[in-house]
Amino acid sequence: MNKTLATLFSTLTLAACAAPRNDLSTVPQVDVQRYAGQWYEIARLPMPFQKQCAANVTATYTVNPDNSITVLNRCQRADGSWSQAEGLARAQNAENTRLSVTFLPKAVRWLPVGRAPYWVMALDKDYRTAMVGQPNRKYLWLLSRTPQMDEQTYQTYLAQAKAQGYDLSNLIQTSHQPVSKE
Repeated sequence: MNKTLATLFSTLTLAACAAPRNDLSTVPQVDVQRYAGQWYEIARLPMPFQKQCAANVTATYTVNPDNSITVLNRCQRADGSWSQAEGLARAQNAENTRLSVTFLPKAVRWLPVGRAPYWVMALDKDYRTAMVGQPNRKYLWLLSRTPQMDEQTYQTYLAQAKAQGYDLSNLIQTSHQPVSKE
């Protein structure tokens, strides 16, 4: 129950921080079937839910029969244990470039609160790398199908994020190495 309350609080906090700015540029179209699968987090701007994440952060997307998307976020804590959260995403436009994500418990996902924007800002043609953000410019994720992203793509995504108004001074680069328990 404590974990559920923490998840609920994080989700509500995230949604409350999302200002209704809509000038964030996204890619023209996302094929959700191609986007589905596992992604490795390469870098992120800090967010409350991921405070405990020390390394090995992944997100796995599964398209459901109703075209919603199950989201499974996993990460390894500093003590070596794993944390995970399951959420649900729904497209907010026909192009599937703007999604709304909730990590509320399944029983209360019908409530009109606890949803956060998840906008696909960059995506390579082969669906190997992506950059996702929020219109309030507070949260940002660089993702790859592998635990590494080539430096040129990484720098291109960072430049694009800066050009769209992101402050990257607190950017966290994600480690994909086993956590050593000291």
